[in-house]
Amino acid sequence: MEDPKVIEEAVKKLFKDSPERKFTESVDIAVNLKDIDFSIPKNRITEEIILPKGRGREMKIGIFASGELAIKSKDVADIVITPEEIDDLADDKREAKKIVNGIDFFLAEAPLMPTIGKSLGVVLGPSGKMPKPIPPNADPTTIVNNLRSTVRLRSKERLTFHCAVGTRDMKPGDVTKNIEAVMKRIESKLERGHFNIRSVYLSTTMGPSVKLT
Repeated sequence: MEDPKVIEEAVKKLFKDSPERKFTESVDIAVNLKDIDFSIPKNRITEEIILPKGRGREMKIGIFASGELAIKSKDVADIVITPEEIDDLADDKREAKKIVNGIDFFLAEAPLMPTIGKSLGVVLGPSGKMPKPIPPNADPTTIVNNLRSTVRLRSKERLTFHCAVGTRDMKPGDVTKNIEAVMKRIESKLERGHFNIRSVYLSTTMGPSVKLT
């Protein structure tokens, strides 16, 4: 992994070269890998990383829940889906896709997982948004707060994949720490670590890219 000072200088250059916009741009990292056969499923990268300095915007969280958990979840989640609503969404795939597209992460009361998989798996699965089970009697607050600063890495079968590491209005040092966390996790999942990385680029939503590695 590059020296933190080198990463921060790249972030500063990215910000300098990116004109101010009327909206908050995302800062993304593009990682190009080499010498890996992603046609072999075990080699693919699927990770969730809590960014130490936050995402720059809060991720939207949905929770499948009933009873007491549903009541607790209403104060912390962006949407709470009850067992009865699961059946309704299974019959209305258009509405189900609309909800799934608007939510970044889903959680679910553990006993509901089989029903969710059977009824909504065809909608949640392809987007990588199958819910994570909530342990019995758990308070969803901490879990939700962590997910709001989480990004997902999914290489699938591609040697190039992208990941958000912050927003344009964050401090360069904070974006740098997020990049460090992402790269450290990626390298830990590669058989040859940084030797499996061909190149790394940073970019904003509409701005130019800056080569990091």
